[in-house]
Amino acid sequence: MTSNNGSINKPPSFNGSGYAYWKERIKNFIDGVDCDIWDAIENGPFIPTHLVNNVVVNKPRSLWTKNEIVNVQYNLKAKNIITASLSIYEFYRVSNCTAAKEMWDTLKLTHEGTTEVKRA
Repeated sequence: MTSNNGSINKPPSFNGSGYAYWKERIKNFIDGVDCDIWDAIENGPFIPTHLVNNVVVNKPRSLWTKNEIVNVQYNLKAKNIITASLSIYEFYRVSNCTAAKEMWDTLKLTHEGTTEVKRA
């Protein structure tokens, strides 16, 4: 774990060691920025949808409301915070992920293992 002296403006660094410590610190950092960002990590990104011929489809970006734009941005902000905290090696683990939740789950699986691994 690389320290950045607990800056309130820079997320805690993670280089692959001290995952449990980093995990708690990054959660606190994200909550301090905006508690709604954490929702994008826990539940996945918000995707604006609407009904077309009684079928729910993704709404074109040109039709998004201001509120929908704000909700979409939570995932983008979460991805930015997570990637800003990672070393290059850890970044490459998640660089192909399209959502913050996927990034978080990849890091968690890599550094904590599965429930079965933890029990063993």
